[in-house]
Amino acid sequence: MSRDSNESGRVLDAVASNDAAAIGRLKEWLSIPSVGADPAFRDDTRRAARWAVEQLAAAGLEAELIETGTAEQPGHPIVHAHAPGSAEYRGPHVLFYGHYDVQPPDPLDLWESAPFEPIIKGPDESCPAERIVARGACDDKGQVASFLESLRAWHEVTGRPAGGVRLTVMIEGEEESASANLARHVREHRARYQPCDFCLVSDTGMLARGKPAITYGLRGLTYTEVILHGPNQDLHSGMWGGRVVNPITELMRVLAQLWDENRRVTIPGFYDAVREVSKEERAAWAELGFDQVEALRKIGLGPEGDVGEAGYTPIEREWARPTAELNGVIGGYTGQGAKTVIPSHASAKVSFRLVADQEPDRVRDAFFAWLDARTPPGCRWEMIDHGGGHPATVPTESAYLSAARRALEAAGGAEPALIRTGGSIPVAGLLKAELGLDTVFMGFGLDDDRVHSPNEKFELPCFRLGVRAHALLIGEFLRWDAR
Repeated sequence: MSRDSNESGRVLDAVASNDAAAIGRLKEWLSIPSVGADPAFRDDTRRAARWAVEQLAAAGLEAELIETGTAEQPGHPIVHAHAPGSAEYRGPHVLFYGHYDVQPPDPLDLWESAPFEPIIKGPDESCPAERIVARGACDDKGQVASFLESLRAWHEVTGRPAGGVRLTVMIEGEEESASANLARHVREHRARYQPCDFCLVSDTGMLARGKPAITYGLRGLTYTEVILHGPNQDLHSGMWGGRVVNPITELMRVLAQLWDENRRVTIPGFYDAVREVSKEERAAWAELGFDQVEALRKIGLGPEGDVGEAGYTPIEREWARPTAELNGVIGGYTGQGAKTVIPSHASAKVSFRLVADQEPDRVRDAFFAWLDARTPPGCRWEMIDHGGGHPATVPTESAYLSAARRALEAAGGAEPALIRTGGSIPVAGLLKAELGLDTVFMGFGLDDDRVHSPNEKFELPCFRLGVRAHALLIGEFLRWDAR
């Protein structure tokens, strides 16, 4: 047995003995309300960043906060850390990415416990495993913490940061608000990231309990807000109804035209750059045994709730087809009781999930042009770009992906599936465009973790699998020269 193999075994022993302390540290991080999108939580968000710096420093890395944004409009800091690697190291320079900001906890009345007072629940009738419940438990603090704990264990066993692997860490605080300052940060600090060979991200999920997965593709995102302005004031609907344009009505009339009868997006050129899913991928995905009826049941829908673009299965629609969605509509009076007004304006949040090789900026511009061509009489548009990110797909024959598969199989005792995901992680497309880096997604979430919803959870077996898998992946990199 090689020294590195023996060290990996000792590291797994350290992981097991540190389990209670690791869960305690995660609870401490989750108790910090780092809602990056809400200015009211700015100080707490920074406190969560400092917490991560302290953990990385405790694992032997050189760690610091790097400010983002401008003096007039400061952003949340990037947590940056570096391990130089041992003199004999011959493996890849790994870039690990995660985020410490979390979604707003609203609506608070639907939480069964306080969102920033993490508790351990179960197992019980609602979930077969122990789980930690808090905002950010799965997305993404719990998954990042599994990596941090692996670093702590390697440092404890070997005395070397990251066990001797050459490693750069970037943990941002704006992922949940479209990573507004990330691109500028990467460009300004290109020298820090240019030497990296690939990026490792833990912000995705598994197929199911006991069914680990490596994600090799995810969708991109274009997020917009459109405001339709009509009269210069709210109007009495009895006096003005039937005489003037109603922005709510007109907004709904326009947005209803976004899809045809087959639920395809009607924006000209929307599908021109779409990379079609291969026959081989469709066949492989069909063998995964995905149960759409059961998935719908869990969210309170019957089989008739299976709605989407004609000609594609639910998995194909999620993983490999672009979509347009209305994420919020506001207009007029929405308070208690009645108030009969024709509003001066109405707005909608409209997002697009993109697949390779769609460009977020081109989709945004095409959508705005589509709106201009449908401007209701007497109205004007205000169009806002809230950012987005490129789609990303990793070659399945990647040596880095193969290393992650070996580590995950050894950690969990089951061969991981290769899957895509419908979500978006802006950093992947950014790193590919700016630095030519591919990203491997080794995540540990479950479909029912209630990510972005009240009562978000992360099951402790998933957390422990994440710690072991990351620890074994470090061992894979230490043995790289033997491949």
